[in-house]
Amino acid sequence: MNDRARRTVGILGGMGPEATVDLMRRVIAGTPARDDADHVRMLVDSNPHVPSRIEALIEGTGESPVPCLVEMARGLERQGADFLVIPCNTAHHYHAEVAAAVRVPVLDLIEMTARDAVRGCPELTRVGLLASSALQQIRLYEPWFERLGARVFYPAPGLQQQLMALIRAVKAGRHTAAQVAACDRAAEDLEARGAQCLVVACTELSVVVERLRTDLPVCDAADVLARAVIREALG
Repeated sequence: MNDRARRTVGILGGMGPEATVDLMRRVIAGTPARDDADHVRMLVDSNPHVPSRIEALIEGTGESPVPCLVEMARGLERQGADFLVIPCNTAHHYHAEVAAAVRVPVLDLIEMTARDAVRGCPELTRVGLLASSALQQIRLYEPWFERLGARVFYPAPGLQQQLMALIRAVKAGRHTAAQVAACDRAAEDLEARGAQCLVVACTELSVVVERLRTDLPVCDAADVLARAVIREALG
C-alpha cells in the first residue's frame, strides 16, 4: 500500500497508561504486516493527568476533563493525525465535545461496540456490562443498545465494587489474581440474571479479560477499537 492510501491514527491515551499500551499491542498484532513499513502509524498522547472521570462523574468533586481532552485532540490533529480514538469507555461521555473541537473524525467506541455485540449475537435482548460504575450512572451504553433492541444489566452492587477495585488496581499497575477473579464472579452473576452476551466496557478490564472464564459470548471494546483503527488506517 502506498503512503497516500495510509491514514495516521491519533490516540488520546493515558486513561490509563496500560490500557493505552494494550490497544497499541492489539493494533500491531491485528495488522497484516510483512515488515515494519506495513504497520499503522500511531501518534499517541499518553496523558495520565487527564482529570479523573470518576471524580467528575461519580463523586461530583472533580473538574471536567473536557478542556484537557480537547487540547490533546487538537495537538494530535496538528501533528498529522487523520482520525482520533479514545481508548477509554467512560471518557466517551465527552465524545461530542471532543469531536466538535477538531476537523478530523473521532471514532465512537460506544456505538461501534454495541453494534459489534449485536452482530455477534443477532437475537440479543439482554446484555451484561463489565464496566466502571460511572457507565451505569451516566447510562452511556443504554441508548445504543435500546435502539438495537437490547437491555443492559450490571453486576450486583457488591460485585460491582469488586470490579471497581480491580479497575483501580490495573490503573496503578498492581492488580492480583485474586482481584482479577472478580470478573469471573461478575460474569456468573450476569449470566444467572439472563445475560446472553458480556460486553467488556472498560479498557482496564480489557487488559485482564483474557483470563475471564465464562460460557457466554464476550465482546471486548478494546478489540472492537483495535479492529476499527486498522480498518480506518489501512482501508
